[in-house]
Amino acid sequence: MEGVDAINEVHVSEPGLVVVDVVAADDRTAFAFQETLASLWATTAVERATREAGRSGVRLRCYLDMRRPPN
Repeated sequence: MEGVDAINEVHVSEPGLVVVDVVAADDRTAFAFQETLASLWATTAVERATREAGRSGVRLRCYLDMRRPPN
């Protein structure tokens, strides 16, 4: 994705570690999706979504640890 920070190798250094970039129409939708992921797997907390000038929607990034079975 253009304009998004590069993924650090540590974030995907082992099988089961995942970086998820979310693009949604609004904050509510993006955070609802992130909360759904967090209900299943260990994820990083996301406090805010970002907006890019001239582009529609919001973006957020979270990191998942899928090495454990879903809750």
